[in-house]
Amino acid sequence: MISLEQDIEKILRAEHYDPFQVLGAHPLPASPEGEERCIVRAFLPDARAVFVILRDGKEKKLDRVKKPGLFETVINRRDIETHYKLRAVNESGFEKTFVDPYTFLPLLSDYDRYLFNQGKHHFIYEKLGSHVETVDGIEGTVFRVWAPNALRMSVVGEFNNWDGRVHMMRVLGSSGIWELFIPGIGEGALYKFEIKPQNGAPFVKSDPYAFYSERRPKTASIVYKLGKHKWMDEKWQKEKERTNPFDLPMTIYEVHLGSWKKPQNDPNSFFNYREIAVKLVDYVKELGYTHIELLPIMAHPLDSSWGYQVSGYYEPTARYGKPEDLMFFVDYCHQNSIGVILDWVPAHFPKDAHALGGFDGTHLYEHADPRKGEHKDWGTLVFNYGRNEVKNFLISNALFWLKEYHFDGLRVDAVASMLYLDYSRADGEWIPNEYGGRENLEAIAFLKELNEVVYSYFPKALMVAEESTAWPAVTKPTYLGGLGFSFKWNMGWMNDTLSYFSTDPIYRKYHHNNLTFAIMYAFYENFILPLSHDEVVHGKKSLLSKMPGDEWQQFANVRLLFTYMYGHPGKKLSFMGNEIGQREEWNHAEELHWDILNYPYHRGLQRFIRDLNKLYRQEKSMWQIDFDYTGFEWIDFHDADNSIISFMRKSKDPKDFLLFVYNFTPVVREKYKIGAPRHAFYREILNSDSEYYGGSNVGNGGGIMSVPKKYGLWPCYLELTLPPLAGLILKPEQIGDTGS
Repeated sequence: MISLEQDIEKILRAEHYDPFQVLGAHPLPASPEGEERCIVRAFLPDARAVFVILRDGKEKKLDRVKKPGLFETVINRRDIETHYKLRAVNESGFEKTFVDPYTFLPLLSDYDRYLFNQGKHHFIYEKLGSHVETVDGIEGTVFRVWAPNALRMSVVGEFNNWDGRVHMMRVLGSSGIWELFIPGIGEGALYKFEIKPQNGAPFVKSDPYAFYSERRPKTASIVYKLGKHKWMDEKWQKEKERTNPFDLPMTIYEVHLGSWKKPQNDPNSFFNYREIAVKLVDYVKELGYTHIELLPIMAHPLDSSWGYQVSGYYEPTARYGKPEDLMFFVDYCHQNSIGVILDWVPAHFPKDAHALGGFDGTHLYEHADPRKGEHKDWGTLVFNYGRNEVKNFLISNALFWLKEYHFDGLRVDAVASMLYLDYSRADGEWIPNEYGGRENLEAIAFLKELNEVVYSYFPKALMVAEESTAWPAVTKPTYLGGLGFSFKWNMGWMNDTLSYFSTDPIYRKYHHNNLTFAIMYAFYENFILPLSHDEVVHGKKSLLSKMPGDEWQQFANVRLLFTYMYGHPGKKLSFMGNEIGQREEWNHAEELHWDILNYPYHRGLQRFIRDLNKLYRQEKSMWQIDFDYTGFEWIDFHDADNSIISFMRKSKDPKDFLLFVYNFTPVVREKYKIGAPRHAFYREILNSDSEYYGGSNVGNGGGIMSVPKKYGLWPCYLELTLPPLAGLILKPEQIGDTGS
């Protein structure tokens, strides 16, 4: 049994796991006269004098009994309040009066602790971190942090001169959660946690559950209240609840907020979330996109990580404003009928000293063995998905962004790196699973549980996997053995398509399979077709610069690419700058090159994207059946010699369909025959070669009548003029008896 003297020595060394055993008011045996007595102790290392304030307003001085700064006095219990005040005077004569934080009972319930340790406390962010509360009528902030292996935890901040000896926390049983309620600390206070590990010197960490923090390079967490924004998106939410996202048009504009546009008077700074909301939403609406996808906006120390090395999972980066400013951004999008998807990074986190790595002096959030716990390519650490509390941290974080910020979905980054133990690792650099395989069983279980929990609270959430391998059933329900995502990025389509388009047209006939193969697996998953930020960085060239030929051919190829993309089954995503034909690779440190819109080809491409998006939203056959073979039918995919393909897209109405015809060479093809399913006049509703967009204006005069003669397996055919490096979209118009 530890003696009081030993406990006091632990306080003096700032190593006590429960300072409440020593500090505060503790009962003593009654005096011979029957007086109820207690001893009041305080540990204030910088104080030269300490007084306890009595019920009647008088004071009693505490005696210094140990150096540095342990004071105590014996007092009649009835003379002080339960939560009494102390007045401390330091060597400079500065006085401070405060309620003693060591007079409060534990506040976190046993049930909360149990759920967290089981990994099932889905809204644990409401408990851990810092929260302004009123306890027994006293206002202050309760601090909680999970650090099961720490010898001692303290709250440090401006309010205690960042001295870890002043506000030592207590651990709550075997939960590993430390807690301290500090009266008088309110919103806006800067703080961190000081950790004394089992071995070694103390160090400080930012709060993993903080809602806000200082702007980089500063790293202190900030006590912050959410809920200041009054949401005005009820109409959007009701509409979302009554619709099925799989059957709706979805064209996503992927955005890095810090480099879409910058203030002209200070190009090194950023627009606030509120400022950028109005500019971005107006632009996105004008161009006809349905959704915005934000590259990660969680707190991250390094601009050049683009947000993918997250140090504060529960806080939006202060680069662009405060939490309520981000809420305004999402709300404004919703009020303008624009959905918002957030890029989310549960695969890895940075090694920065203030962040999660080695949090309590041990490998707490990450694996200890670098063969499982480190991504050498990225210089980051890998979450330990087999640990309940880590899993709880991440699942609660996903729910946090959906609930508190009203995001419509999460794009889950780097899923492939989570699924495979040998991801980007050579032989000997990874550890097989318990069955000897390369699958990360703990990560698989985590992803399944993540999606199950998210859908249990937000059935219409868009959970999107950025998964680059052939892992099966990514978008199948977990009860059928799938991972449970709603959508998957079609990286195979993207790689094959960009490879094809970067090939000189004279050689494309040898790569025809790159165009047609994707249909073989197009309906295995619920795919999104991405032309994302990853494809326009690190020497991969911009989308325009990937294209072969002279300037005219490059722009024609980009328009052709988008026409092909929008005809192909799957939802659509394009990174900012693709729509204006930016020639340079994306640079996170500067805004898009908007001045290029002064030139006709760039203006024409932007105009084309606007019209393509408008047409896409109007025509149900382009999106209503994206994930079933009944929405697609080849007309002809065999003409590799001429690099021409044609197919049909259908809606749920059998009479509603479109024909898509693509010429991937710069040669005009006249009197080119394709089959048609019914005799009608086929209006040319889009021609990517229109001079309006910068093309050569070759086409079919606005439309063409089919020839009512059998052509192969088709009852009639069209004899078309195919423009060079262009796509046509044709819509039948009923004329009397159309036949079959």
